[in-house]
Amino acid sequence: MDIFNYPFMQRALIAALFTGLAAPAVGTYLVQRRLSLMGDGIGHVAVTGVALGLLTGTSPTWTAVVVAILGAVMIEVIRERGHTNGDVALALLFYGGLAGGVLITGLAGQSASILQKFLFGAITTTSAADVVVVMVLAAVVIGVCVGLAPQLFAVAQDQEFARVAGLNVRAYNVLVAVLAAVSVTVAMRTVGLLLVSALMVVPVATSQQVTRSFRTTLGAAMVLGTVASVGGLVISAFASEHAQVAPGPTIVLLSLAGFAVTWPLGVWLRHRAQLHAPFPAVPLAEHEMTPEEHAHVHGADCGHQAVRHGDHVDYVHDGHRHAPHGEHYDEH
Repeated sequence: MDIFNYPFMQRALIAALFTGLAAPAVGTYLVQRRLSLMGDGIGHVAVTGVALGLLTGTSPTWTAVVVAILGAVMIEVIRERGHTNGDVALALLFYGGLAGGVLITGLAGQSASILQKFLFGAITTTSAADVVVVMVLAAVVIGVCVGLAPQLFAVAQDQEFARVAGLNVRAYNVLVAVLAAVSVTVAMRTVGLLLVSALMVVPVATSQQVTRSFRTTLGAAMVLGTVASVGGLVISAFASEHAQVAPGPTIVLLSLAGFAVTWPLGVWLRHRAQLHAPFPAVPLAEHEMTPEEHAHVHGADCGHQAVRHGDHVDYVHDGHRHAPHGEHYDEH
């Protein structure tokens, strides 16, 4: 297709590739910690960072990175304190970030509509400088998520065990929050701040349907995120010949389609695993030993019903079947 010969489309493909790898990598740890919506909250806070970039005339990407990291650390502190009103505090932070972004954009003399490409993505407008930023930040996220996978998994899976093992749980929790903030800004131009959480979570949820180990889930999520990101961009490019199809929503919908396809397979695999799971071990009463001081001696003339059982005879007595076995009886 001729459109892929254009430089802007080539830059978009590179950005989609790195975004598809980085977002599910950190999303795997967020899902493991049951913080799937953390990316959505950081995205709201990053809007203020974008607006500050417009106000100061600097790169919105870098200001968004700084503000998103600060917001992510605040979110982690609020979550760690665990107050009963923590959800309310987080909501105030999330929507305060969104409202602050719109307000600061107005103070910068810009229309709020300029935020649309950051809120919903505008990957085809990515400049060469933006691509370099995306590549560098995504490489850092992927390197940390893969290189520190044992430590990050231990903290995400069981924090008490991680503390006993000597890991600095608070530091690793903050690290995951910072990685999430960086991933949000990486995906900002690809799927948008309001949709970035989907690219961080949905590929992970999809891979969990067909995988059983953490490393396999991490690798499969990165592959699925790449397929969704690049595939959504390609689909939108072809569809745009006939209608205006935005790449960001297309990427998210393709991710959701992947989950919809694999979910029945996951249900079948889990059902199959349950069928093959061993039954719990329970004591069998088929050959319980009866004490030697059994009051009655069974024999041909004892008056109890005799039942042949393989190579021996059982005698029915008091609702039980007794079989002579040396100096005692086995109760069947």
